[in-house]
Amino acid sequence: MATAPEWATWRTNPDFDPWTVGVEEEVMLLEPDGSPAWRSEDVLAVMPDELAEHARGETHGLALELATKPHATVSDAAAELRSMRAALAATVRPLGLRAAVAGMHPLVKAEDVEVSPGARYQFLHRSLRELARREPTFALHVHVAVPDAELATRALNGMRAHIPVLLALSANSPFTRGLDSGLASARTPVFQAFPRTGIPREFADYRDYVESIDVLIRCGAIPEPTFIWWDVRLQPRLGTLEVRIMDAQTRIRDTAALVALVQCLVRCEALGTCAEPELAHAPEVLDENRFLAARDGIEAQLLDPHRNRCVPASGRLATLVDACWPHARELGCERELQLLAHLAGDPGAPRQRAIAGESAGLRGLLHTLQAEFSPPRPRLALAA
Repeated sequence: MATAPEWATWRTNPDFDPWTVGVEEEVMLLEPDGSPAWRSEDVLAVMPDELAEHARGETHGLALELATKPHATVSDAAAELRSMRAALAATVRPLGLRAAVAGMHPLVKAEDVEVSPGARYQFLHRSLRELARREPTFALHVHVAVPDAELATRALNGMRAHIPVLLALSANSPFTRGLDSGLASARTPVFQAFPRTGIPREFADYRDYVESIDVLIRCGAIPEPTFIWWDVRLQPRLGTLEVRIMDAQTRIRDTAALVALVQCLVRCEALGTCAEPELAHAPEVLDENRFLAARDGIEAQLLDPHRNRCVPASGRLATLVDACWPHARELGCERELQLLAHLAGDPGAPRQRAIAGESAGLRGLLHTLQAEFSPPRPRLALAA
């Protein structure tokens, strides 16, 4: 590669300091009874301008993505996401619809799926054929601004080692096609039906990263870099590292906790390292740990090549949180990092199973997901 392609120019936002965060949340549209509503185009058509600036359609017609602006703090990003959820709930209600968030809709079957009419998604259908008609998945994506491309590549290499823990903690999709999958994150293997997914390899430098993608563009395999769907990738046009492995979270507080962890880990890996080299340099181990995390969630026992045994995902999380505290103090996200203890103690997949185990079953679960999408804020009691 003689000269870098235009898409690879690393762009930073002069209005924001490094390490700012942006959050992308994939949301499902529902009929009031919880069944899928394939009406994303109808919703986008009536969406108020201030919300439409931060929303877009997705591959499947029941999905929308909400994207916050870049924020200096996790608390500000979470507040904007909360406001966008409330605005979307208000938008869909006059259409007779509802919204909810989880890693997967527990009832949808691939044969019922409708691909969105947008040009990008019709291209996906042409290139991926019936793979594009798989069961819809819903993810949480976190962008962290990094000052330059080489630091971002260094951070990406290190973040690869943390993908299994992030997946284990965020697993929130035990049900698919009306059945208990036996997995904590059924979204992970379903999404992996797409090509160009999973944990990327290590890269020698940013030039190596760019060439690995640009050869696919030059040869016509993909039209542009966002058709790479790795668990963690660089976004040169935004100047960010994007972590994409996590299931979408039903509760905003859980989203905030995960965003804080990602923000701290990216800063740690860019400026130093939190990753054990025995993990970072062992792709086979990382792939196996990724599967174990998808299967068992935070209860997973992950391979530890340094100690030649398995260790609890919860223990590895505790080690990472300890390493993150100095960064959390610098970034102002100590409170959100503390929320990780609540998420680890009450993770999404077991919560879904407990709700679905009640008399209303999966329909009851869908009604709970709707109720938790944008709950009313508690009113302050007035002094007598």
